[in-house]
Amino acid sequence: MSTIVETSEIMSPRTRLAIAVREEWFLPVGIATGVVFLGPGRELTGGIASPTGLTLLSLWLFAMVLGCCLSVVRHADHLAIRLPEPYGTLILTLAVTTIEVMSMTAMMSHGHNPALVRDTIFAVVMILLNGLVGASLLLGAWRHVEQQYNLQGANAYLGVIIPVTVLCLVLPNFTLATAGPTLSPVQEVFVAAASVGLYLSFLAVQTIRHRSYFVLGDPNEIGGHETPACTSRHPAVHVVLLAVYMVPLVYLAEQLGRPVNVLLDALQAPPAIGGAVIAFLVATPEAVSAVRAAAANRLQRSMNISLGSVISTIGLTIPAMIAISWLRGEHIVLGLDSANAVLLILTLTVCLVTFASGRTNVLQGAIHLVLFATYGLLLLG
Repeated sequence: MSTIVETSEIMSPRTRLAIAVREEWFLPVGIATGVVFLGPGRELTGGIASPTGLTLLSLWLFAMVLGCCLSVVRHADHLAIRLPEPYGTLILTLAVTTIEVMSMTAMMSHGHNPALVRDTIFAVVMILLNGLVGASLLLGAWRHVEQQYNLQGANAYLGVIIPVTVLCLVLPNFTLATAGPTLSPVQEVFVAAASVGLYLSFLAVQTIRHRSYFVLGDPNEIGGHETPACTSRHPAVHVVLLAVYMVPLVYLAEQLGRPVNVLLDALQAPPAIGGAVIAFLVATPEAVSAVRAAAANRLQRSMNISLGSVISTIGLTIPAMIAISWLRGEHIVLGLDSANAVLLILTLTVCLVTFASGRTNVLQGAIHLVLFATYGLLLLG
């Protein structure tokens, strides 16, 4: 780190500008796309009727939103580099949670799908606990045979993930206060308060009382980042750029909701695919960071990202979406159907086995990937 900073200090202004232009080339692209959809693009989203046109438009907007999302996470990652674990990972997960809430809100504004929140949250959990954990364990063990992590930290993660996930996604199927897989207002308040309360309690354990649970080796390690040249920028620059990228991200995510909803209706596709689209959008940046960390034999950081993201998704996103649904005067469905509820319980059980020894191997990664493939099969009906 110090060598890079010293090298950056002797860079000429022209060199620094060239690096900044190379790093931030996507910003003018995102802004230009937003400007297009402020004008003729607005008519474009409502004037295309063919599935092919809607698909191309959705892919274009998806690529733009994903690019902005990656840029937001990149700047959050640069800020995280300045801090030791687990604070660095915490910044990353909170940034992605913010993107997740905004994306779901944007999709909800272009079609009434009361199960969108449930489908998105479940998709995120499946992507992180099965897809991301499976890929990280498989690739990491393939390269390094066997990897280690802090067992106490894994137990702390799962100790919160299991009850909160079941309370939010399974319990609504069995309550009697309302019909169907929903909660009454009082029950929603309780679930939201319990989720936030457990998340804050976990946060206190992670950052104050038991920081050593979430690192492996040196407690001041920064988590195995590849330190890029632009980390020499003042942190305020990264904060400003993070906020600037958020502007086209929010607007383009709202524009993405319209063609995706129309396309799903035209193809008579399962409504849950809309939630999966959002989940893949918000999970991709973290997936890149987590898999890279595992490949670099930094499994602890990979697990901090994967499991920490699940906790923030359940503990923060669901309460936020409950509050937003109240403001919009809409009711949301939280309970999973029978098949997905079984898959969720199976996933949580397998996680207990996977994170029970402090060591991982390729077999554990393969098992999680099989469960992820099962989710994909159920998603397509």
